[in-house]
Amino acid sequence: MDKLEGKSLDLAKKNVETLKQLFPEVVTGGKIDFEKLKVVLGEEIETHKEKYEFSWHGKMQALKMAQTSSTGTLRPDKESSKNWGETENLYIEGDNLEVLKLLQKTYFGKVKMIYIDPPYNTGKDFVYKDDFRNNIKNYKELTKQESKANSEINGRYHTDWLNMMYPRLKLARNLLSENGVIFISIDDTEAYNLKKICDEVYGESNFIGMFVVNSSPSAIDYGHIAKTNEYAMFYAKNINYTDTSHLPEEDKQFKYRDEKGEFNIYPLYNGNVAFNPQTRPNLYYPFYLNPNNKLDDTFYEIGLEKKMDWIEVYPVISKKDGIQRVWRWGKKKAAEGLNDEIVGYKTDSGEYRVVQKSRLTGKVIRSLQLDTEISSRKGTGELEKIFNRKIFTFPKPTELIKRFATISTESNDLILDFFSGSSTTAHAILKLNAEDGGNRKFIMVQLPELTDEKSEAYKEGYKNICEIGKERIRRAGEQIVQETGKTELDIGFKVFKLDSSNVKTWEPDLENLEQGMLEQLENIKEGRTNEDLLYEILLKVGIPFTSEIVKIESSGRVIYNVAYGSILLCLENEIDLDIVNEMIKLKSEDFETKVIFKESGFLNDSVKTNAIQTLKKNGINDVRSV
Repeated sequence: MDKLEGKSLDLAKKNVETLKQLFPEVVTGGKIDFEKLKVVLGEEIETHKEKYEFSWHGKMQALKMAQTSSTGTLRPDKESSKNWGETENLYIEGDNLEVLKLLQKTYFGKVKMIYIDPPYNTGKDFVYKDDFRNNIKNYKELTKQESKANSEINGRYHTDWLNMMYPRLKLARNLLSENGVIFISIDDTEAYNLKKICDEVYGESNFIGMFVVNSSPSAIDYGHIAKTNEYAMFYAKNINYTDTSHLPEEDKQFKYRDEKGEFNIYPLYNGNVAFNPQTRPNLYYPFYLNPNNKLDDTFYEIGLEKKMDWIEVYPVISKKDGIQRVWRWGKKKAAEGLNDEIVGYKTDSGEYRVVQKSRLTGKVIRSLQLDTEISSRKGTGELEKIFNRKIFTFPKPTELIKRFATISTESNDLILDFFSGSSTTAHAILKLNAEDGGNRKFIMVQLPELTDEKSEAYKEGYKNICEIGKERIRRAGEQIVQETGKTELDIGFKVFKLDSSNVKTWEPDLENLEQGMLEQLENIKEGRTNEDLLYEILLKVGIPFTSEIVKIESSGRVIYNVAYGSILLCLENEIDLDIVNEMIKLKSEDFETKVIFKESGFLNDSVKTNAIQTLKKNGINDVRSV
């Protein structure tokens, strides 16, 4: 019986395995031969000592931090959850670096959109003090779950922020699907540095754009300048697979109608001044318009071959700059839309044109986000409406995040926010689902940063930011259901809290070795429940926490049937062959079943040996212990 791996996904090992699959010829004795790899890569190797790069003190350690596995776990907290048995949303309390590591196996490549609003490094932000040796212990000290360590401020202002962000962004990229995107809010304190590390982590070619967000319309006076805006970086995981939608325009009017519906018309020529017959010769060709045959009262028949009496129509020459325009479409694509989506048209001045029908009910999102719906004042007002008082400073408005989600996600997509603050992202996703009938799911991650004892939040009983975030989701969800009447919306969330593993690691007391060995016979920590252990196992084998879990009682003991028989677990003591035979009855007929026991749970070694053999005889070969 194999021992279950107690760590999160080993990213360094995964990278090596990927290299071995891509270039098997560079593998020698199971190891990567980097001299051979250099030969395979040829001219793509950088050999110059002086090269363009972005570096800072601690960068390599930050990279190692991202690749180091976590031995922690996420413990369920049903009491502070909402609709535990039905919801597919998650709220996770903990240091997001460790949480991102723990999510790697389960959510690798499954998140469609990430939005984060990280600390801006203004001097007043909570500083994430990562500890390379023991980040779980460090996290507990910083959040006063244990005696607080003496955290130094070393004076490296930008460096500390970069070392905090770099490993988190690398881990976040792994979670994005190939067509996934990330939005990052920031101000000008670290905007330049953020762009540099995102270019490195996500690739310059995957930079889609930077939004200028009118966060403070009335302006904040900084002495020499009154600031009105912040920014939001927009990157793709892989620009070749990225597709975005339009923002709806509810009041848009259409002038024409055909059998397919309403439409407007737009010129078919390309407005890009860099495109002309010299730079895009394949887009410069004539259409031919038949002035004697109308398709209806307005539009004329067109073709791509010259015919008697048909009029030759080229793209226009711009009156403004004298540049000869080219078409937006090449001949092949144009041929597919002839006399359907591409038609002839006669202007009021009597000129013949070729135009395109446009049925779009929306518009491409603008890089300038200037309306008051996305201001910080709007965000503050939303939160005050929910709590009837000001308990959180500078929350983002739901409208901004809702717009990002509208253009980048579809009905069943997963959204992640690992600096979730007051849970604006969760609120925005609930609103969007209510508006378009979607079933998007969210994962919120937040450090339980303590609230100031003098603050309104603390006086109202919210001792840390997580308590504010969870309560906001509860109230916002109920408010949305009440306003829309859509009772089928998933407004719940399962709460999990970061903690050390439920399984003991043996640290022998040399003065009392016998007692230490006896205690190790029971390898589950005191105070931890079977459900704690269950969810740690699911995390370590890569099964989503939202999978169906059926609890089956047999002879006073519990068997967990996870994801329709994909995993069967018994974490009880005194496991005998009766329990094993009950588990065999639950075996899936459609896919391979994995069976997991508690190592110390068997009646004796003989029962353990017989259990493994019995399971194998019945087609269950993957048997593990924890």
